[in-house]
Amino acid sequence: MKKIYSLLIINVIVLSATSAVFAQRPADTIPSVITLKQSIIFALRNQPAVRQAAIDQQINERDIRIGLSGWLPQVNSSGVYNHYFKGSPVASTTPGVISPIDEFSSLGITASQTIYNNDVLLASRTANYSRMYYQQNTVSAQINVIADVSKAFYDVLLSEKQLNIVNENIARLQRSLKDAYNRYQAGVVDKIDYKQATISLNNEIAVRKQTSEAIGAKLAYLKQIMGVNPQNQITLSYDSTNYEKEAYIDTNQTVNYTNRIEYQMLLSQKNLRNLNVDYYRWGFLPSLSANGSYSLAYLNTQFHNLYNNAYPTGYVGLSLSLPIFQGTRRLQNLSKARLQVQRNDLDIVNTENTINTQFTQALAGYKSNYTAWEVVKQNVDLAKDVYNVVSLQYREGVKTYLDVIVAQSDLRTAELNYYNALFQLLSSKIDLKKSMGTLTVEQLQQ
Repeated sequence: MKKIYSLLIINVIVLSATSAVFAQRPADTIPSVITLKQSIIFALRNQPAVRQAAIDQQINERDIRIGLSGWLPQVNSSGVYNHYFKGSPVASTTPGVISPIDEFSSLGITASQTIYNNDVLLASRTANYSRMYYQQNTVSAQINVIADVSKAFYDVLLSEKQLNIVNENIARLQRSLKDAYNRYQAGVVDKIDYKQATISLNNEIAVRKQTSEAIGAKLAYLKQIMGVNPQNQITLSYDSTNYEKEAYIDTNQTVNYTNRIEYQMLLSQKNLRNLNVDYYRWGFLPSLSANGSYSLAYLNTQFHNLYNNAYPTGYVGLSLSLPIFQGTRRLQNLSKARLQVQRNDLDIVNTENTINTQFTQALAGYKSNYTAWEVVKQNVDLAKDVYNVVSLQYREGVKTYLDVIVAQSDLRTAELNYYNALFQLLSSKIDLKKSMGTLTVEQLQQ
């Protein structure tokens, strides 16, 4: 009894210490200004989907250990006490004398050791493949987080650049409005230019409000997929030169199915299903185990004398269990397992076709976005030069205000198209790398 109480106390202490460790685990912090790499690293540590995949991996490890525990010796104890108030068995406590007993008790311990069993053999054979499958599942969750966070990060940056362009355009419109108003006051032009400038400015102010609100919504989504507390304020770090360098990727690469984590998971799943077929195929084999028992029996007519004398019994032996007929259940399970393998093979074929389609679409999208980016980035400098010349000519009375509005619109459109093309190119690069299976966590270490 003292040993039992000691074990209980130790268990309570261990559980209390474990709870304290998890309760005192410091929350993951995030800087107020973050880069794309920092946001991905934070998401990999805090995103619920990644953490759930890691927990699933730990659960699977416990399942493996539960299955493998069947190879270890199994020891059990038992205790019985019976008081016979009517009728009783008879026993011989004294040689040659048979007398009824009123009190009976027994204490015993049994042990068994599996020598061969189809269930525990399956558990040992599937352990490595099962670990691999759940490791791949965690990697799959990480890859999805990397892609989602990167795209959401680019989406917020795009809206922020759009807001900057709108603010710059508002500043230009305010100058144009001031010029148009001064020329109207001087009697050089009529009030049409002044009113057109006011309309354009009001429209752009409305666009600024829409863009500003859109940034808040997109930033909330980025926090969600990163696992950031919504109350935390974060600012995204942006380096246009660096992102232009990152936009390039070798388009001569070919797709390799084995690089895709989805394909790897299907192969691991197939291995597990093949082992399941073997399990049912060899289900007719007997189960063999060694077992032993030792017990003490106590017999008496009075309770206070019950435990005075013990009558020990013990044995060791082998136990063999041979399935003879199970109503065709084993054969039906075997047929089912083979059909599951065939279905898995079709999943592999379908996945190969899907991967090829995804790669073709992602490559086409990247090439078209790259061409668009190369074209529109030249338009920004041209539009700036045109606007500066037209604006100067308007002040000198050479150009009309309509020409100024057109030049402003062209400049605004060119700048927006440039950043749209750049961030679409970066997003399509993510899709292309994901389709090739080269979007990995290891790249963050570089």
